[in-house]
Amino acid sequence: MNTPDLWPAPVATRPLEAVVAVPGSKSLTNRALPLAALASAPTTIQGALHSRDAELMIGALRSLGAGVEVSDDGTTVRVTPQPLRAGAPIDCGLAGTVMRFVPPLAALADGPVLLDGDPGARLRPMGPVLRAIAALGVPVAGPDDGAGRADGSGDVPGFLPVVVHGAGRVRGGEIEVDASTSSQFVSGLLLAAPRFEAGLTLHHVGEVLPSQPHIDMTIAVLRDRGVDVDDVAPGKWRVEPGEISGGEVVIEPDLSNAGPFLAAALAAGGRVSVPHWPSSTTQPGALLPEFLTRLGGSVTLADGTLTVTGSGRVQPADLDLTAAGELAPTIAALLALAPGESRLTGIAHLRGHETDRLAALVTEITRLGGHAEELPDGLLIRGGALRGGEVATYHDHRMATFAAIVGLAVPGVGIENVGTTAKTLPDFPSMWQRMLGED
Repeated sequence: MNTPDLWPAPVATRPLEAVVAVPGSKSLTNRALPLAALASAPTTIQGALHSRDAELMIGALRSLGAGVEVSDDGTTVRVTPQPLRAGAPIDCGLAGTVMRFVPPLAALADGPVLLDGDPGARLRPMGPVLRAIAALGVPVAGPDDGAGRADGSGDVPGFLPVVVHGAGRVRGGEIEVDASTSSQFVSGLLLAAPRFEAGLTLHHVGEVLPSQPHIDMTIAVLRDRGVDVDDVAPGKWRVEPGEISGGEVVIEPDLSNAGPFLAAALAAGGRVSVPHWPSSTTQPGALLPEFLTRLGGSVTLADGTLTVTGSGRVQPADLDLTAAGELAPTIAALLALAPGESRLTGIAHLRGHETDRLAALVTEITRLGGHAEELPDGLLIRGGALRGGEVATYHDHRMATFAAIVGLAVPGVGIENVGTTAKTLPDFPSMWQRMLGED
């Protein structure tokens, strides 16, 4: 891989002493936006994440007819709901929240809506949410397949590009969905369900359900907007039809995006603090203090500021990341630095993210002189004794931050396309260098 645009990952030359203010949560921003488009009154979203994923969601809502005004800094968004309409094709980019959350909204539009995305998006599973829409009576087809099928049959496409043939209404009812490969299939359907005429009863029928905290987050934001949601039975949810309130929504900092900065304290030694850490949250990033403690860090929370202190030495560990798979690249970077054998489990679904993250992590850890193997549902890593090298990112923001963490302790790490971090952290390179006390 001889790539001319390598970003040289900065090496920490002294223990860190930094305070890093992390922008708003992508997961919460991209749930607040579609709910605002379906609401009964305008919504103002404060503290929204200004990133490519959020811009793609805003573009999708505008294509569906919603009025969206964005402040100059991108952190305040006002959404004025309008009847959903068929319009310009929707670009999903590589954003899982857009490609899985928008099709149920498109089912409510008054005509056919084409959704497509980056080349990598065409490899990410879509079948469960598209079959669910078809089972609810909305035809779904490939772009060259005519009007499509409205019975949830195997003829429904499993990947982008796809056309959802909305008719201005969805009857709702009861459906089964296998969300084993992504909890986003559940969340996308639940977010649109209040606008279905009969609401929605959804049963998860797969063997595993990854990222339960993300479903809990979806339920919480629905309830915050006045929606009646019943989630008393495991793997079963009932959303009653009704209005979604407008008003003001304030977005928490993105705790998963805080992960690389907090992990830096373990990789480089020293102390990193993140202010405005919520005392209670549904974000999977809330598990970071537990994981970083297991890896040898010291964690304190005082007056809303989370501080992680590390020695520059990481302990190997076996961790179950079922509830927080998005943290896997951050944790894997630390384990690649830790001398000894470690395991990460509960993350088989990462094979269907922006890239196959398990294969990517094995490839890049090996490229840097480490040892990693894929397990059926995770990774085995034997860390320590890494060397510099060029790290591919696979258009995946978390692979870029993985490499940056390793680069703190390993000289000569070059990161291909560090700009892919703009997906959720547009200013990542500058934030990283400021953490190190550099301009």
